Amino acid sequence: MPRIFSRRQILAAGAATGALAWLPSTPALAAPAHRLRATKRMIEVNGKAASMFAIEGDNGLDGARLAPGERFALMLENTCGAPTIIHWHGQTPPVAQDGVTATGYEQPIANGASADYDYAPRPGTHWMHSHLGLQEQQLMAAPLIVHTAEDMRADTQEVILLLHDFTFRDPMEILSSLTAASTPGGMGMMGGMAMGNGPDLNDVDFDAYLANGRTLDDPQIVRVERGGRVRLRLINGATATAFWIDTGHVATQLIAVDGDAVQPLEISAPMPVAQGQRLDLLLTLPAGDGAYPILAQREGDVARTGIILATPAAQILKLSPQADVPAGPCGISLEAYLRAQAPLTSRPIDRVHRVVLAGSMTAYDWTINGRTWKDHDPLLVKQGERVAFDIFNHSMMAHPMHLHGHHFQVLAIDDHPLAGAMRDTVLVPPMTLMRIAFDADNPGRWLFHCHNLYHMASGMMTEVRYV
Repeated sequence: MPRIFSRRQILAAGAATGALAWLPSTPALAAPAHRLRATKRMIEVNGKAASMFAIEGDNGLDGARLAPGERFALMLENTCGAPTIIHWHGQTPPVAQDGVTATGYEQPIANGASADYDYAPRPGTHWMHSHLGLQEQQLMAAPLIVHTAEDMRADTQEVILLLHDFTFRDPMEILSSLTAASTPGGMGMMGGMAMGNGPDLNDVDFDAYLANGRTLDDPQIVRVERGGRVRLRLINGATATAFWIDTGHVATQLIAVDGDAVQPLEISAPMPVAQGQRLDLLLTLPAGDGAYPILAQREGDVARTGIILATPAAQILKLSPQADVPAGPCGISLEAYLRAQAPLTSRPIDRVHRVVLAGSMTAYDWTINGRTWKDHDPLLVKQGERVAFDIFNHSMMAHPMHLHGHHFQVLAIDDHPLAGAMRDTVLVPPMTLMRIAFDADNPGRWLFHCHNLYHMASGMMTEVRYV
């Protein structure tokens, strides 16, 4: 599963659908330049075989890599044996090409069918994943990298790292066991842990944690140059797991989050990344030979995964898939230090929505403003407005909240103002208030939901609707 690219080796692949009748007319879709294929594959985890999904791109690569200025003109073919739909996480396409079915613009792509997509993509480190049922848990996900001219000029080696939490169980069985606690007499089967009077962590136990499809028992070894520079594009594609990322003693700069550039931040300690979020790290390797693990440890646990960067003559030692001590909650300790390279322009906020997140692991009844998706109350906006969400988490579990079709700026944490990062997914810890703001410049109906897949499936989803 090679994922190493020089600045001269940019490949692309991609996918599909139409435009709304009530939106301004758009030109016909261009002939697809590349193809993606939603399919099935066999993988081996902990010595045991499993049938999982995959999204294969051009030349056998997974996902898509686009060159500077290249349109997202792609065909998605579905050969996975079941209907599917793929969401382009981090992109801001016309609403009818977002890759979701819940808002009514698109239908699932039947097995054996295909769909075409064509729009101007947003540069940066993004990813793609199924937005149908629980297919994301079965590894229906892949990188989506849109390069810039600056990327091409940089003398760096590019390495992509996609994280997953993995289970041999049927995801529907997991969801049923979680929601069973909310039924009379239900016992539930939550493999979670509570931190005393602190936050609840990890409501699902997994069989393994994967980095580019592999565990630390057999990690990917990425060959690097002595003294070289590596741009690590890290994607947390896990369904229900936040990680601490540890680059060891390698000099590290954080240069982007969620595909949006931040003012470079020197990093000397592990950094948190929630579900759906991305980190772009610039690593400067030592001058001599060596092996440099890039580790991702599950919050509240000793379990970890990762890859190893190694020079050609380096001795590579086996690493345990368990750390010596459990990691704490991920939280937002890093968030307060992030500053956007291209923040929102200065203007008044036209509309504020109060967004209250609630629920519990006991009843597994996750809601937004007291409602589940089935009876959700849309968050209404008008085109051209500057919109703020005051998101208060009135639960004891953190929620990574993802907004489709827009990127927003983090403006405050618990009423402490800041000129924070631009993002598409923000972690809201328990009993914490986060203010985010965005410009309503992409009309339609857009999902806003928790990126813990089981929280979303249990109801923690609403929509932003233009009126």
